[in-house]
Amino acid sequence: MVKIALVGCTGSIGRQVCEVVRAYPDRFCFSALVCGNNREELSRLSREFRPAAALLASEIGDPAQVFEDCDVAFIAAGGFAGLSYTLAAARAGKKIALANKESLVCGGELVLRETARSGAELVPVDSEHSALFQCLHFHRDAPYKKLVLTASGGPFLRLSEEELARVTAQEALRHPTWKMGAKVTLDSATLLNKGYEVIEAKWLYGADFGQIEAVVHPESVVHSLVCFEDGAALAQLGYPDMKVPIQLALTYPERLPCERQLDFATLGALHFERLPEERFPCFRLAVDAGKEGGTAPTVLNGAAEIAVQAFLAERITFPQIAETVRETLERVPHMAADSFATLKEADMRARAVASEYIYGK
Repeated sequence: MVKIALVGCTGSIGRQVCEVVRAYPDRFCFSALVCGNNREELSRLSREFRPAAALLASEIGDPAQVFEDCDVAFIAAGGFAGLSYTLAAARAGKKIALANKESLVCGGELVLRETARSGAELVPVDSEHSALFQCLHFHRDAPYKKLVLTASGGPFLRLSEEELARVTAQEALRHPTWKMGAKVTLDSATLLNKGYEVIEAKWLYGADFGQIEAVVHPESVVHSLVCFEDGAALAQLGYPDMKVPIQLALTYPERLPCERQLDFATLGALHFERLPEERFPCFRLAVDAGKEGGTAPTVLNGAAEIAVQAFLAERITFPQIAETVRETLERVPHMAADSFATLKEADMRARAVASEYIYGK
């Protein structure tokens, strides 16, 4: 019986982790459930799964207490808040199923330092990085020539700059192929999410930025590819459903029945095209911040979280998300990412500057 400590149990990924546990009650159970502020849903899940601990984030003094009695630390919390849990699980030497992009975007250097020291295992859950992990035969240090991340392109792929200035929050939340939380869906619409994944690839697979490519693949069937020195490429394919990488993170190299098999006879054509950076500047802002390193990605992320909230509240337009991120990156000094305290300070400053830029306060 694999004991899972699930952080972010009421979010989109957390709910699907619960579905996997329901499907295999003889294989998995929860040692701890943690969520942000949805006390009612936490109570319901606690009654169903009977974990040893069920906690609101505000009730947790030290994140390490969440991982005292678990086999897998499943980090499904959204945003910068997930980083403290990832670091605590890494220090405890746990197997970490990582579904929180910001842990590596903001704190990749710190997370890898802790996993190297403790021997903690880091397993990617994002569909793209799970695909790369599978194509590398579950070895993050396996050799390759290039990593190719696929992007659906989001709901606005074909819109002009003029049309993008008029899109609404409701339209942005209608992702063409995936069902995700609001923040991730918005980040997919701006292609910021794909920039985050480029940064993640650097930390997960020791890649130089020149070895990482992102392409648009509207069907979201090929979840990413790995190219090798001899010209061969391996890809992982499947219908878009997060339960596959969630379950695989818990069971690999064993594969258990999960979702429907691909029907190649009816699948139709698969398309790939250049990522339109000129209309979606958040992607390049993220990649450039990743190249700069230090606290730059943390500043980027803090500003983006504030900008997305403002867009969802109809306080700014879609293009102003990128404008807010760019202005914040220019106004907040960047430093070495030498500690969690430094990153937390950078995150707070970025949020304050972005809020001032948007609301004028």
